Amino acid sequence: MTMKQRSPWLIFSLVAIAQFMVVLDISITNVALPTIKQTLHFSADSLQWVITAYALTFGGFLLLGGRAADLFGRRKTLLIGMLSFTTISFLIGISQSAFILIVLRALQGLAAALMSPSALSIVLTTFREGHERNRALGFWSTIATGGAAVGLLLGGALTQYLGWRWDFFINVPIGLIVSFLISRVVPLHESEATHNDLDLPGAGLVTSALVLLVFLISVAPQWGVFSPPILGLFALSILLLSAFIFNESRSNHPLVPLSIFKIRNVVGANLMMAPVAATMFGNFFLLSLYIQTVMHYSPVMTGLSFLPFPIVMGYTSSRIAGFVYKYGYKRFLIAGPLLVALSIGLLTRLPVDGNYFLNIFPSTVLMPLGMGITFMPIIAAATSGVSGDRAGLASGLINTSQQMGGALGLSILSGVAAAITASSMNLGGLASLVQGYDRAFFVAVIFLLFAAFLAVTVIKEIKHPKDQQGNQTSVKQQVSFD
Repeated sequence: MTMKQRSPWLIFSLVAIAQFMVVLDISITNVALPTIKQTLHFSADSLQWVITAYALTFGGFLLLGGRAADLFGRRKTLLIGMLSFTTISFLIGISQSAFILIVLRALQGLAAALMSPSALSIVLTTFREGHERNRALGFWSTIATGGAAVGLLLGGALTQYLGWRWDFFINVPIGLIVSFLISRVVPLHESEATHNDLDLPGAGLVTSALVLLVFLISVAPQWGVFSPPILGLFALSILLLSAFIFNESRSNHPLVPLSIFKIRNVVGANLMMAPVAATMFGNFFLLSLYIQTVMHYSPVMTGLSFLPFPIVMGYTSSRIAGFVYKYGYKRFLIAGPLLVALSIGLLTRLPVDGNYFLNIFPSTVLMPLGMGITFMPIIAAATSGVSGDRAGLASGLINTSQQMGGALGLSILSGVAAAITASSMNLGGLASLVQGYDRAFFVAVIFLLFAAFLAVTVIKEIKHPKDQQGNQTSVKQQVSFD
């Protein structure tokens, strides 16, 4: 098959599978957490690190992964990440201690940080900006969010019938087969940059700052929010971020050229993605625990409880691209988070004797509807008007916002739930636990209202002018702050 014969949708399908693996491993372990806790003797406080360790290194290294894809080749970076991801998945499956599992999950997140921005940048350079790219991004957003719900369903079945280790073993054959196909089908990308100097000082500074920020939020409930160690770590993270900005402003070849933040919608979309992802990560984590520990559902039934999510999400995401092309994305970036806020609001009054169809089902329908309206426009806004040599960077930025927002959201919401549960033990075991979940979901509603506020105040509507051939012209000038 020659390069001209390669279907863009075949290329999309292969890199989409790679992205699906990344998303799957964020959520597939949620349903397995109670089993993993018993098997490897996790403490209650350390259990969230099975999820957080992956999300933390994933988000922390995404900018490095995105820039590496621009400088050293998208296909090469994707394949290195996939083969590493596959190998580490096997090692996780045979791990015998809680500590080793968490370390390997962190390494798996690092491998995912090479995969995700490379895969998205391949999509951005395969489809020209306009309707076809919007269609591709609609399907991509289905994978990015609906895939997480599929992970819950698949994780429940694998955990119950084959054991939790198969949540990771399943990556091995898929990773090997898809890596081989990508090496044969996806065109080799040569760097469009005039250099291959990777800004390692900048990468070290921003990664350290982001990882430290998530860590201190994760341990704040145990150490005390205003304790000297927490305040000291927070000051250090701010210092590292300041040093990163200073380094980028002086570097000849910065990891993140600060000029990209002159594009207004890039800034707005990245700011919006963090609270939206925070809600999604936290919702899956807390709702999975509620369904299993309070409603006493089996892993398989817990997974089935989320079945409406990928169905509604897939349908909505496949339709939204046409509406965005016709009407622009601002109105959807306002309506989407508000609809998700309504769905999460329904979870703020979960009872001890909850009923699935009364208390859970409405949220599992409304939330993916809102997410389907939100995610594709966010990705489109975050990557619109970005030149080809910065496609990986734009991909890395929006993925960083998603993963760091998710990691921070999981830490904050699980911390709120734990703190409220501890302070309301007089209500009784399950009642205090449910009280913690209810208050955490209320905080998630605040996140979403903030996202909608950003859509109103920061996102700028774009009209896509067309030339005489009907092709969309560049809109870069229309979305800058200048």
